[in-house]
Amino acid sequence: MGTGATDLPRPRGLAATWWWPKPQVGNTHPGAASPFGMVSACAYSGAYPTGYGRYSKNTEGRPLKMFDRLQASGFTHFQQSGTGAIRKYYNYIRVTPMVQQLDALGQAWPLRDEVAEPGYYAATLDTGVRCEITVGEKVAVHRYTFPEHTNARVVIDLSCGGLGIELGRTVPLRAHAESLGNGHCQGTVVMEGVPLSVHADLDSPGWRQMLWYDRRLIDGGTRLDFDSIRHTTLRPFGMLYMGPTAAGQTVEIRLGFSLRGCEQARRNLERECTPAGHDGPAFDLVREATRKRWVDHLGRVQVEGGSPARRTVFATALYHSMIKPCFADDESPFWPNSGPFAFDVCTMWDIYKTQLPLLTAIAPRRARDLLESLIRVCEEEGNFPIGYRMARGADRFFRQASALAHTVIADAHALGLPDLDWNWALVHMVDDLRRMYGEDFFEHGVVHPISHTLDLAYAHYCTAQVARALNDVHLADDLERRSAGWRNAFDPQTGLLRDSEFYEGGKWNYSFRLLHDMAARIALGGGDEAFVANLDKFFGFDAPPVFQPGRRPQGPEMRAGYALNRFEGLNNEPDMEAPWAYHYAGRPDRTAEVVSSALTWMFGTGAGGLPGNDDSGGLSSWYIWASLGLFPVAGQNLFLVNAPAFARGAVKINDREFVVETSGHIETPIGADGLDHDPPPQYVQSVTLNGRELDATHIGGGDIHRGGHLHVKLGPQPSSWGRRIRPPSASAPPVTSMEPQ
Repeated sequence: MGTGATDLPRPRGLAATWWWPKPQVGNTHPGAASPFGMVSACAYSGAYPTGYGRYSKNTEGRPLKMFDRLQASGFTHFQQSGTGAIRKYYNYIRVTPMVQQLDALGQAWPLRDEVAEPGYYAATLDTGVRCEITVGEKVAVHRYTFPEHTNARVVIDLSCGGLGIELGRTVPLRAHAESLGNGHCQGTVVMEGVPLSVHADLDSPGWRQMLWYDRRLIDGGTRLDFDSIRHTTLRPFGMLYMGPTAAGQTVEIRLGFSLRGCEQARRNLERECTPAGHDGPAFDLVREATRKRWVDHLGRVQVEGGSPARRTVFATALYHSMIKPCFADDESPFWPNSGPFAFDVCTMWDIYKTQLPLLTAIAPRRARDLLESLIRVCEEEGNFPIGYRMARGADRFFRQASALAHTVIADAHALGLPDLDWNWALVHMVDDLRRMYGEDFFEHGVVHPISHTLDLAYAHYCTAQVARALNDVHLADDLERRSAGWRNAFDPQTGLLRDSEFYEGGKWNYSFRLLHDMAARIALGGGDEAFVANLDKFFGFDAPPVFQPGRRPQGPEMRAGYALNRFEGLNNEPDMEAPWAYHYAGRPDRTAEVVSSALTWMFGTGAGGLPGNDDSGGLSSWYIWASLGLFPVAGQNLFLVNAPAFARGAVKINDREFVVETSGHIETPIGADGLDHDPPPQYVQSVTLNGRELDATHIGGGDIHRGGHLHVKLGPQPSSWGRRIRPPSASAPPVTSMEPQ
């Protein structure tokens, strides 16, 4: 799902009025991955942006094909998941099974008979080699089934990196490769300031192993060293195994990876591929261990009911939500001590709203590890990253957004995640507020792009909550005062953001963010009625259908689309929380209508089943929460309640379970089921939390993390539920979920 161009049924009703500014492709890959693991592996064509598939770089409209066929020149490691333009794209250490001479390395062969499962990928190259790959947390195991040949080869290309697009190549700065004999070899390449080491083992008696450079074998050589590589001097290099094969003979190659040298890569390989008592092929051993990890992780969220298509979308979304970030414990190349190291926090501007709250719920230990890693990054490198890849330097995507780590830290503190030095975290949170755009915000209370004013005001609020909980009252008061700077971003005459620059959207897309003081925000815009009227216009109520951009859309077409000032329909995520803004104006029925349309028409099965980039699981996590009838308000330890899409759902949190159960639920198909009309939404009639009536449309994060039972009664018409009591705002006294209503 998401590996191909968007191919969804034409939406009906409300969803037909939403306009898509971003590329219509999910940009996921079908390769082998472990839950939040360090390593992934997939067929490599050089296509944008994961290295897999057929598409060239695209920024809007229907994606253009880079290749007319599905093809691969080998199998690479460390792929992105669902991102767009993040500058560099990994795909390091290409392994290629060959029955040709080494001169053919880099040639791409047609790919067929693909199989993709969690932790497993297989395909057949047109050369007749059947290729299977599985991965562990820090290892990859390739199994190749060869035709009969006198001189088959398995080639490791250490110089490969990036994509086959303009400016997409990643060139190693330094490298070494070493043949150790008896099937063992190893090497290190320094990519973007990071030393990536690999230790490889291959068991095939009678095969030779050799080093090669510039597609020429180095007979008798045991080591290659490159002290300074440039784009103009790079020639491919690596290691090679070769020998005869009988028809159907399998060859297994095992690769251990590390960011701390070849010796640690070897230990990682031995720990996962040759544990004590195991003697023999490692492929099935590693595949089974990863399968069990996936069973455990995917079992932490379960639903009942729904059509087969809806359930398939849900399961795949849950899978996609657990691929990133990558955790490489004890592997930081930038600080020497042990502990968690996380990278590929590549789309923080999306995942902080949906995926990180999901991570905190279903994998709280990993959430704690992520925070520890981010705090260490801030300590070592000077600021919290907005995006963080396996790279060294200032590549932190600061144009996208500001100070987003503060939201997940505030939530984690409110939930009481253990084993973190919260006072030390607060020091870094405060210091980070004045970096980048934060300096202008500190001096003037407003900064452009204007959306950064909202980011920074909100981050001040989140930091203030941590400071107050730690009894630093003076600091908390000062931060809360500055958090009111969100007002400076809005024009009281229109109730919308002031004119400014906007990243991948317009002021309407950013105007309905869920702020910490929505009561004042709605009052500033003219009150409930005016706020709802603007939201209705934004979501296209009573508007005619629109046409989406085609291939190579020109400037006038894109400008006309942006001028609609319309919801981006989850093709992009800056407005993904906007459907729940209705809750704050007493209209949860509108939320139900928007979310129902999105779940019906914006997701489907098959390669074209996503409306836009999955963005490291941010979009998929939105689908999970929306299907459960919940939405996290990141930074406020708060969840908004809506009509669930399944009859029953359950989230396992450590040894507890939070259940969302419905009565009156009616199963409805989705567009992928062949639907030819917009099914009517279902509305919340009443809610109980652990048996007590809940008139409010929100519950606390603690209510979910402690485990419990939310019962939602549904019906075909809007009700009075949620119209009187609004979710909490900074300027309005909160109503907690456990207070009598």
